[in-house]
Amino acid sequence: MPRNTDADDNETESTATDEQLAAQLGMDLGDEAMPDTEALQELVTQLEGETDPIMSRVLEGLIGTIDQLQDRVEELEAQQEQTHDVATTAVGNAAEAESRLDDVEEQQEETHEIAKSAIAKAQQLEADPDQQEDAETLPEGIEPSSSPLDFFANCRQAKVKTMFVERSNRQNTYRAISVAKRWPEFATERTDGSGVFFTKADVETALTAELGKEPHRQTVKRVWEKLIEIGGDDLVEKTRQVGREQTQTELLAMDAETAEGLVEKRYVGLDLLENGDRKATTGGVTPVVVESSG
Repeated sequence: MPRNTDADDNETESTATDEQLAAQLGMDLGDEAMPDTEALQELVTQLEGETDPIMSRVLEGLIGTIDQLQDRVEELEAQQEQTHDVATTAVGNAAEAESRLDDVEEQQEETHEIAKSAIAKAQQLEADPDQQEDAETLPEGIEPSSSPLDFFANCRQAKVKTMFVERSNRQNTYRAISVAKRWPEFATERTDGSGVFFTKADVETALTAELGKEPHRQTVKRVWEKLIEIGGDDLVEKTRQVGREQTQTELLAMDAETAEGLVEKRYVGLDLLENGDRKATTGGVTPVVVESSG
């Protein structure tokens, strides 16, 4: 196909004209910076009378257009900065509000415990005037515990942890209590709703959640033994075998009422753990507590 020489010539002439005009105006076509309209206006004024009037009007029009575009660019940049500031402020406010909500919820829970404690202590003093110094006296309507597990599960867990972990180095006992309390998450509920049961795999899963890492097999074994030890009659050891070829699975089962009782927090606010590490009473609020080294 023959080369279109006319088009090439026109393009060359146009480029040359642009370069000549730029040279006359003292502009650099390769410069990507925004043109200085004040300098352009000053140059047009200086060239007034030396250039064609039409060219002068075109240049003045271009200068005005450039001014408007620059103003618009500055306006958009300002809007963008303002939008960014608003977004940043919104994110900061949201984070602050979330933090305040957490604080309010924590304070509300603490206030609830304080109020519950005050009411419980008042009822405790009124329960039996002849035995006001007996720390085992329960306020009216508070059920006694049915096992060491039931007792410690219903006390304030921070105090239970202090007693078993910090004072006597019995972490596995505390872990057993914590696992039992988390039965809604990790135990298996019977289809008829009569109760729940733990397998060793369930206990291992609960310990993983409690410790934040997979427990050692020996830890699972010891916690299982502690559940049996402190569970008393509340926890029943059973076995289950699905098929003849399947190995038997060990279970720790408890009825629905016992399970619900573990999460009632009945003794939160009562001073039942004061020197309670060695308490051993029968038929009272504090059941027999068997001390052990694990």
